Amino acid sequence: MFEQIKLDTNAVFKELIEVASLKKGNIVVLGCSTSEIGGDTIGTHSSMDIACAVYDGMYDMLCDKGIYLAAQCCEHLNRALVIEEELALKLNLEIVNAVPQEKAGGSSATTAFSRMKKPVVVERIRADAGVDIGGTLIGMHLKETAVPLRLNKKKIGQAFVSSARTRAKFIGGERTVYNKDLL
Repeated sequence: MFEQIKLDTNAVFKELIEVASLKKGNIVVLGCSTSEIGGDTIGTHSSMDIACAVYDGMYDMLCDKGIYLAAQCCEHLNRALVIEEELALKLNLEIVNAVPQEKAGGSSATTAFSRMKKPVVVERIRADAGVDIGGTLIGMHLKETAVPLRLNKKKIGQAFVSSARTRAKFIGGERTVYNKDLL
């Protein structure tokens, strides 16, 4: 089961990077319910083993491409995010004092905290794209304007997967000419 979760996660993130045209310096928010992946209701059966399989499938790939991960905590930490301190300083984000735990923050955020070089927790971010595994509601952490993506892989384990990228806002009226590279 864990190997399949790793492979499915890898496929989702590989496709996300491609279809969202992500590049070095971009930010991807991950919301992940290990309970849902395991076939249970969100928040009821957190699993560090499942979280490790998810991270085994995508974390090194993101790091190799220079894409930052923002791992969303559960509602017990108000959906705060685990990110690298380097990113927090770069974006001048306020760091908050919390260390995610399996039952308070969730297995995914706890795994992120253990795998990052110098992890910190922040309350909000404006990510370029995101993956929501199991209905964790990541929209609050995406830049405007979010564009839903229809990836080939619809589930990881038993959890439904949804994803989005963002694009620059359209401003102006009918005479406005838009830059096609920003669509």
